[in-house]
Amino acid sequence: MIQVIKKIDETIELISMKSEEIEVVVSNYGCTIVKVLMKDENGHVDDVVLGYDDFTNYQTLDAYLGALVGRVANRIGKGSFQLNDKEYHLAINNGPNHLHGGIKGFSYQTFDYKIVDDSTIEFHYLSKDGEEGYPGNLDLKVIYQLQGDTLTVRYLATTDKDTLINITNHSYFNLSGKKENIYEHELMVCADTFACIDADGLPTGQIKKVDQTPFDLRDSAMIGERIELEDEQLKLGMGFDHPFLFNMKKNQVVLYHPKTKRRLVVSTTLPGAQIYTANYLDGRLGKYGHHYYKRDAICIETQNLPDAIHLEKEPTTILRKGETYDEVTSYKFEVVK
Repeated sequence: MIQVIKKIDETIELISMKSEEIEVVVSNYGCTIVKVLMKDENGHVDDVVLGYDDFTNYQTLDAYLGALVGRVANRIGKGSFQLNDKEYHLAINNGPNHLHGGIKGFSYQTFDYKIVDDSTIEFHYLSKDGEEGYPGNLDLKVIYQLQGDTLTVRYLATTDKDTLINITNHSYFNLSGKKENIYEHELMVCADTFACIDADGLPTGQIKKVDQTPFDLRDSAMIGERIELEDEQLKLGMGFDHPFLFNMKKNQVVLYHPKTKRRLVVSTTLPGAQIYTANYLDGRLGKYGHHYYKRDAICIETQNLPDAIHLEKEPTTILRKGETYDEVTSYKFEVVK
């Protein structure tokens, strides 16, 4: 069942998507996931994503809680790139680099939307040529579908000029549903390699095997037992803030909270995921009167390699005129009996 539950203003609304298993509250502002309400093993319902009670915080603050991020998620080195022999310059909004689509990326845009059926919402946004410095009129559709315990997100985009695209969702998950950090969550990432970063969080181009490092999460491991280990990359990221590259056996990340038996399985058509342990949350006031501090949640940002335009011979983030960007990520919220 889908219904509008609150009007924020004339154009922005909160919409409830409800199945027998879970309820997901979203907004057409930034396609933001505002709440995910799920049961634990005893049937107690909690909200397992971070967010704000005051909606204006989604519009003014910088942590992208629950938001769709684009036109290009993550960082672009020095905020510039070359495409078809032309130089493009973007906003520098994260140290020396460009981050998450710029000053007013997709996270801060109001999408048109229509309720397609009892389980599906289709959002739409036209990003005009030159918006935030990017070339091409980018026509973006984002389809949210809730079936049972699984929210599926499909991204569809076309452009009238070659451009860059790397869309993700930036939800902050804490399956405990309580005000506690994510140290007692278990994490599994189906990745044999990860991308090293510099002190500004930008991938260096070095791809490293996870073997014998804290980044070996091919078997489930307690986050608290890994995140404090002595490791240069963990120091640079202030924790996990790294792109993991899936081994293609399974493009999947699994987050599990043993105390509540809640499990989140993230599956995707995309080749990697930025795993970010909320290292820069600053004590801001969130939902239910809780202040959010570093490591109070984890983001699983499925995407192509960050800064691919500078690092890959054939960058996966280029969308050519006449092509269609079509990627899917699903989020399965289940209780393990």
